[in-house]
Amino acid sequence: MEWCETHSGVCREITIRIPVSWSSMSSILPFFLSSSSPSVHFSSSSFMNKSLLTTIISAVFIPLGFLDTPIREQLLSIGLFAVSGAITNWLAVYMLFEKVPGLYGSGVIPSRFEDFKSGIRNLIMGQFFTRENIERMLEEEFQSQPAINTEKIVNNINYDQVFQSIVEVILASKYGGMLRMIGGEKALEPLKEPVEEKMRVTVAEILDSDVVKSTIEASVHPDKMAEDIMQKIESIVTLRLNELTPQKVKEIIQEMIREHLGWLVVWGGVFGGVIGLACSFLP
Repeated sequence: MEWCETHSGVCREITIRIPVSWSSMSSILPFFLSSSSPSVHFSSSSFMNKSLLTTIISAVFIPLGFLDTPIREQLLSIGLFAVSGAITNWLAVYMLFEKVPGLYGSGVIPSRFEDFKSGIRNLIMGQFFTRENIERMLEEEFQSQPAINTEKIVNNINYDQVFQSIVEVILASKYGGMLRMIGGEKALEPLKEPVEEKMRVTVAEILDSDVVKSTIEASVHPDKMAEDIMQKIESIVTLRLNELTPQKVKEIIQEMIREHLGWLVVWGGVFGGVIGLACSFLP
């Protein structure tokens, strides 16, 4: 993040580096960093592949349980319990994102999108962009960067305009008439380059003086700058969150966790099969 703070007519650029891990927010940050609302795309193929494969493997045990084998009761029990566990967990995952008529509590994620938005805001402002973090980073930047970028200021001065102003002042003074007798403004042209070089040196010396540096550093208040930065960040976050809809909230969460939720279906089938095997030995 780059920040420009103006003191005594001098704009000081401050680059703030935030040493945090953004992996947990990889699906959320693009929404805040883009200038328009992005389309959040997710692939449910991995989730569906795990769910379908688990259900098929579990279902294979059911017809095996009707064969005339010594372990047919165990196979049938494993198949029924495994399919039941896989389908139940798949339905639970589905109900997180989709509203099922007649089933209370389904579609909880899109229906609670206001809580989700509040959670994002609290995470960003309460964990990453706290006043303490910003003030600490500003202090580090002040220590690592010079108080004034002297070279940049010296190079950005329009010396042609300054010299022209000097010429106009001389022509308007009591020496103007005398100067016009010997060529007027053209008589001062040879002085342009020497004046520019002298001004460059003089400006650099003034900016590098202890008086100017101490004056600028004394006028810089990290706490005030931190407050300004926090307000700007909070306004951006609030603006982007207000653009969220229940559908976008659902897509963001699906992007983050749906692939991992596929393993719930897998383990539902596995544990269901283990429980079924255990139940088959009950009298």
